[in-house]
Amino acid sequence: MSSVAQRADPALLAGRLRLVVTRLNRRLRAQAGDALGPSAQSALATVARHGPLPLGELAAHEGVKPPSVTAIVAALQEHGLVTREADASDRRVTRIALSPRGRLWLQRSRGRKVAYLAARLSRLDEDRLRALADAVGILEGLLEDER
Repeated sequence: MSSVAQRADPALLAGRLRLVVTRLNRRLRAQAGDALGPSAQSALATVARHGPLPLGELAAHEGVKPPSVTAIVAALQEHGLVTREADASDRRVTRIALSPRGRLWLQRSRGRKVAYLAARLSRLDEDRLRALADAVGILEGLLEDER
């Protein structure tokens, strides 16, 4: 065996990474609780991150068509997680805002997800935790490169 490390095949690594991220995301969504689907959870987080925004902007952030986001927002509103408010400068525009209940739902959901991950990570030794911290930094850098 050579002392020189072999370069990992980016295509094979990409396939493995995609699969593990997909599975991890599925497990984290399961930790969210309540019966919100992935699209509703994502839209709620987007409203929290970007503040009150018109339906069209929410659709653009989520990468869905306006009729789809309208249905998602209706479900979120039915659960009391968002509110609709008229735009102060243009009354024809409706902005979607996070309700206090929506903020609490997100806090609890995120708390459960972090607790799930923290429990899993606590099983790792210090070397593996450091390696994972390095990998997370690399992934964050890859995402920053897209901006």
